[in-house]
Amino acid sequence: MSKSITPSTYLRSIGYKLMMQLADFIDPQEGWKKLAVDIKNPSGENRYNQMHIRRFEGLMKMGKSPTCELLYDWGTSNCTVGDLVELLIKNQFLAPASLLLPDAVRVANDFTVPFSSQETMPIHEKQVPVQEKKVISRTPLLAQSNVGQLSAPSCLPQENDNLQLSDTGFHSFWFHELKNVTNNFDERPISAGGNKLGEGGFGVVYKGYIHGRIVAVKKLSAMVDVSIQDLKEQFDQEIKIMAKCQHENLVELLGFSGDGDQPCLVYEYMLNGSLLDRLACLDDTAPIPWSTRCNIAQGTANGISFLHENNHIHRDVKSANILLNESFMPKISDFGLARASVKFTQTIMTDRIVGTAAYMAPEALRGEITPKSDIFSFGVVLLEIITGLSPIDENREPQLLLSIKDEIEDEEKTIEDYVDEKMSDWDAISIEKMYSVASQCLSEKKNRRPDIKMVQQHLQEIRA
Repeated sequence: MSKSITPSTYLRSIGYKLMMQLADFIDPQEGWKKLAVDIKNPSGENRYNQMHIRRFEGLMKMGKSPTCELLYDWGTSNCTVGDLVELLIKNQFLAPASLLLPDAVRVANDFTVPFSSQETMPIHEKQVPVQEKKVISRTPLLAQSNVGQLSAPSCLPQENDNLQLSDTGFHSFWFHELKNVTNNFDERPISAGGNKLGEGGFGVVYKGYIHGRIVAVKKLSAMVDVSIQDLKEQFDQEIKIMAKCQHENLVELLGFSGDGDQPCLVYEYMLNGSLLDRLACLDDTAPIPWSTRCNIAQGTANGISFLHENNHIHRDVKSANILLNESFMPKISDFGLARASVKFTQTIMTDRIVGTAAYMAPEALRGEITPKSDIFSFGVVLLEIITGLSPIDENREPQLLLSIKDEIEDEEKTIEDYVDEKMSDWDAISIEKMYSVASQCLSEKKNRRPDIKMVQQHLQEIRA
């Protein structure tokens, strides 16, 4: 891109325009996290820890590029373009590497390198041949059918992991049917008379009506940082998990549509939305009483326990993925990132770091997949339940909610200083008990965190 750039050029000397071009390649799918994890100090230690990565992620809410901020910061250590290109090639970011040093990329292409999306699995899993994707058969929506009567089988044996989607027991809708029941995917929010319930990293959720029953239709769509392949993986994974597992504290999947360019998932409708929104009293909803919050904590733990009992790790436990029905019963949603483990006690490594940084355990930021990472994330949720605060706020000190644990341990504050002022029915003893559970869940070392059964027991004592 620029003849003046050589391997010895200091990274801090890269111009703004070129830096933005690099960000266009690396920002999508959070590629910058992979770089951050690999960057070392001259001493050989990791330059960026869990806190740094979470703060970089927080910059996205301010409209900033985490890649640019990461490279600007790393550039202060006198690293060179050669150092960056070496890291880019290692992580298979060949396009941005070629912007800087095309010759280095041509040399790298002469060698066989693993795909960046390939995951490192236990040896016995590597020996299993990759199954070809199954063709999904679809049946039209019958006029007399009743979506409310559809049911998914309870957890199936692990060996049945390659079931065709048509064998799951879910209804297969035509895309145009879901388009009709959502008023042509009306983008106006519900408050403005439209059908839009909300949106996330992988699509938009709409309110729909099927045979008189209200449903939630998630239309998966390719956004700036989401590829078509990611969407397909999310779609397939969600259906596989929901076909195997059914529990009162897991959101119910009713059906799906895969015949259009944009796959859709149809869920039961959750009247009270997400725990994140209700804690924030979005749309002027009333504060959640403490007794109800205790029930929500217990129910969420029950849902996580069911997943863990059946060898599944959610990987994205957060208040936005905890939905509440009309009686505020919590149901965990969004299983597109979930992983099944053949040996649940064994850590699985992945090159692809996924999840929400404000909730992620230290080992998750290094690519480890373990049930104790769900426990850490749930610890952050418990802090949200106690405080009513969002997990990250750039205009708050500390910015990360989980950092209040440090202040309390340093005796600068007590948990009572952070209790949600909107609650009126809390008592100090039960608050202290729940914080104790949260604190244990948030241990930096995964082996020191309780398992979900122990968490359930402690939460049950609060409600007793």
